[in-house]
Amino acid sequence: MRVFPVYAPKLIVKHARIFLTGVIWVKDLGRLEFEKGRFLLPRKSLPKVKQAILELNELIEAQNHQTKTA
Repeated sequence: MRVFPVYAPKLIVKHARIFLTGVIWVKDLGRLEFEKGRFLLPRKSLPKVKQAILELNELIEAQNHQTKTA
C-alpha cells in the first residue's frame, strides 16, 4: 500500500499503471483500490471520492489512447 499525502492525480495514475493491481491511500480521500490499471468505484462513497476516481480513470484512458496512437 502506497500513501499519498496529497492528491496528485498524475502520480497516482502513474503508480496504478505500473503496478496494475493494489491499494493506495490518499489523504482526504481514503483508501482507493485499483485492478488491471483502473480504479474501482466502491458501492458507497462520498461524492468527492467518486469524482476523484472518475477523474483518475479518465486520465488513465487518455494515456492509454496516447500510447495506442503513438
